[in-house]
Amino acid sequence: MICSKYFSNFLVKQNFTPSKLYQISLTRNSSMTAKSVELNSFSRRKKSNTDIGWILLVLPISAFGLGTWQVRRKIWKESLIQELKTKTKFPALDFPENEEELKTLEYRRIKVVGEFDHSKELYLGPRSCLTDGGAENSNGLFSGSTKSGYYVITPFKLSNKPYTILVNRGWVSMQNKNPASRSSGQVAGEIELEGVVRLTEPRPQFVSKNVADSRFWAYRDLEAMSKLVDSEPIMIDAVVECSIPGGPIGGQTNISLRNEHVSYIITWYGLAIATGYMWYAKYSHALRSIIK
Repeated sequence: MICSKYFSNFLVKQNFTPSKLYQISLTRNSSMTAKSVELNSFSRRKKSNTDIGWILLVLPISAFGLGTWQVRRKIWKESLIQELKTKTKFPALDFPENEEELKTLEYRRIKVVGEFDHSKELYLGPRSCLTDGGAENSNGLFSGSTKSGYYVITPFKLSNKPYTILVNRGWVSMQNKNPASRSSGQVAGEIELEGVVRLTEPRPQFVSKNVADSRFWAYRDLEAMSKLVDSEPIMIDAVVECSIPGGPIGGQTNISLRNEHVSYIITWYGLAIATGYMWYAKYSHALRSIIK
């Protein structure tokens, strides 16, 4: 009783009323609740940032994977180019008895004997003159010389077969496109030559359509070309050894495939390093806290 009386007197002296005591209690409870909410919110934000960090880790990992894929593509492409180059150097085969076999002999050399019909020349281009199949510059924007010209496609009547084929005699400059300007190279009579088997090709992207009745062609469409000159849809590229002085330059078989994988490798690995560093700089503290 005495303690209760002294405590009541103390509250009166301090001007503490019951309502004021209630307000103090409410304020303290509100403060504790606010701090609890703030801590929970901070915890949620921290967890959310960590989750986003793991998602963003996909960027450097994906870039690294694409860079590695381009390394493999580069190895495959260089192997394919070397394979094509080797094929064109194999000893020449005799012209097969069944012309359907030619579909399996692309890039192989064959021997033919016959006579050119220069009156039906066709022109494929514009093209640049290739050196060694253009393989020397297969990583660049151009293969061989950047000087523009045309491939001369001439019907060739076989002596030991009852039909005519097409022969890409080689490259001539724009100035020598007219046969009259290279009359010394318009060989007459029966000759023997070697050529690399070529098949028809689909229309390349961004290349204009061929005009069926024209002597100028943008890409190799053997069916349409053969109809125009009344020959079989068979073509060979004359090898460089069969070039005739004053005539087209042979050896224009393009074996240089587009090979820009080095730039792709640099791009993807560079992106992997950059995004990986940014991820580590931002989320390494979270990673360390998980490890601990």
